[in-house]
Amino acid sequence: MTAKPRVLFLCTHNAARSQMAEGIMRHLGHGAVDVYSAGTEPSHVHPLAVKAVRRLLGVDIGNQRSKHLNEFVGQRFDYVITVCDRAREACPVFPGDPERIHWSFDDPAAVQGSEDERYRAFRTIAAELSTRIRQLLVIIERNAKPATA
Repeated sequence: MTAKPRVLFLCTHNAARSQMAEGIMRHLGHGAVDVYSAGTEPSHVHPLAVKAVRRLLGVDIGNQRSKHLNEFVGQRFDYVITVCDRAREACPVFPGDPERIHWSFDDPAAVQGSEDERYRAFRTIAAELSTRIRQLLVIIERNAKPATA
């Protein structure tokens, strides 16, 4: 039997990028990974993030909530993934020396324009996150070590 890997996604507002990543990994990981998200300045889950993930994968992230990274300080994670540059700079040290990964994504909430243009920005980020998360799940599976009995 192996322990479930723990993954934490961090961004500034925990409203779009990290929320989408949490929901996508939870869906694609099929329960094999414990996944969380948080922000340095949490706000609320952006409605276009909910719409993008629902349309891309049929996954509802509407019940997720924005969390401050302080809720997770002191917890152990196997992977801490920052999805914006500001969160990378503010990322605290977590116990157990987790693997730190940085994926620099533009904030889709900062896109100006029509509703369709703004939605396309969220959809693009959701698709890119999905691709990277699929790759990461392969790596996590490969690196999984059996728990000692």
